[in-house]
Amino acid sequence: MYDVLLNIIDQVGYFALFLVLCLGLIGLPIPNEAVVMTGGALSASGVLKPVPAFVMTCLGICSAMTFGYSIGRFAGSKLSNWFRSQKNIAKFVSKSEQLSERYGGYAISMSLCLPFLRHATPYVMGLNRMPFRRFILFAYPSAFVWTLIYFIVGSFVGDRVQMLANDIYEYGLWIVLALAAALLGFIAYRYLKKRNRKEQIERPM
Repeated sequence: MYDVLLNIIDQVGYFALFLVLCLGLIGLPIPNEAVVMTGGALSASGVLKPVPAFVMTCLGICSAMTFGYSIGRFAGSKLSNWFRSQKNIAKFVSKSEQLSERYGGYAISMSLCLPFLRHATPYVMGLNRMPFRRFILFAYPSAFVWTLIYFIVGSFVGDRVQMLANDIYEYGLWIVLALAAALLGFIAYRYLKKRNRKEQIERPM
C-alpha cells in the first residue's frame, strides 16, 4: 500500500496527493491518514516542499467532501434506494444520519476522523439539503485542521508511516482529539504566560 502511494507520487508529483485522496471515494485501498502523513514525511525529508504538499492534500480532502455533498444534493434521491439496498453502504449512511440528527453540522467535523463515515456524511448532508455555504463553513475548516494534524504527525514519524497507519486509521478520532486537546492546552499555556508577563510589566512599582 505504502509502496503504491510512493510510486504514484514519484510519477505524478504533488498532484498525486490530491488525486489519491479524491480516488479514496471509489475505494482506493490507501487510508487518507496514510496519504497525508506520507506528504508530511516526504516534506520533512526534503523530497517535497511542505507548502505545496500540504495545499494539495488539503484540497484533496476538501474536493472529496464536496463531491460527496454534490452527489447527495443533486443525485441523492435517485441513489438513495440503491445505497440502502447495499448492506455495507447502508450501514454507514445510517450512522451518518444518526450523527447528523444528533450533532448537526458538527457531524461533518467528527466524521473526518472516522473511516468510511467521512465519505458518507457529506453525502447525507447533501441529501438533507444543507445549504452549501453552511456545508463549507463546517467542512473546509475541519479539513484544514485534520490535514494539518496528520501532516505534522507524518513529518515526525518519517518512514514509520506504514507501521503507524493502521492503528491511526482505527483510532483516528481519539488520536485527533488528543492532539487537538494538547494543542489547545499549549496555546492556552502560552496565552496565560504572555498575559501574566504583560501584567507584571504594567504593574506599578
